[in-house]
Amino acid sequence: MSLSPEERAQLVALAREAVEARLTGRPLPRPPAADGVLAEQRGCFVTLTNGGRLRGCIGTFRPDASLAATLPRIAAEAAGDSRFILDPVTAGELPQLTIEVSILSALAPMRGLHELRLGTHGIYVVRGNRAGCFLPEVATEQGWNAEEFLDHCCAHKAGLPPGAWKQPPATVFLFTSEKFDH
Repeated sequence: MSLSPEERAQLVALAREAVEARLTGRPLPRPPAADGVLAEQRGCFVTLTNGGRLRGCIGTFRPDASLAATLPRIAAEAAGDSRFILDPVTAGELPQLTIEVSILSALAPMRGLHELRLGTHGIYVVRGNRAGCFLPEVATEQGWNAEEFLDHCCAHKAGLPPGAWKQPPATVFLFTSEKFDH
């Protein structure tokens, strides 16, 4: 998958418009007419930062609509990320917000640790009703090896003990991401 510069710009603008709508109480933008990858049902994440500080990150692996329709909803949810309920993103931050969009590949079950390429693959660990994920860049940003990447995902994202990814019925899915911002 490779988005054109025009598609990237369109998606970032759409995400920014949705974040602004959420923070100013306006309705979400209508999705543009979409074709190509914008018309596909693709997973996506939206990450908001202000001066390098995380302010929100929400995504979906299983969208129920086109990328053009899903992205505004996800962007608005990122602006209201519940982890920041005591310090929510405000409309006053809009000029300083970096809005990063990650478009995901399909999930593929990991058959062995040897398949996980740090910096290339993101992970989605699922066991029962618990699940957690990390985008591909997290492992390299944190300096983790493959086992640390999976252990931290279990412990800090899925609410599972470290090492739970090794034990059935846990499943680890791999995915790639095309990331861009403005």
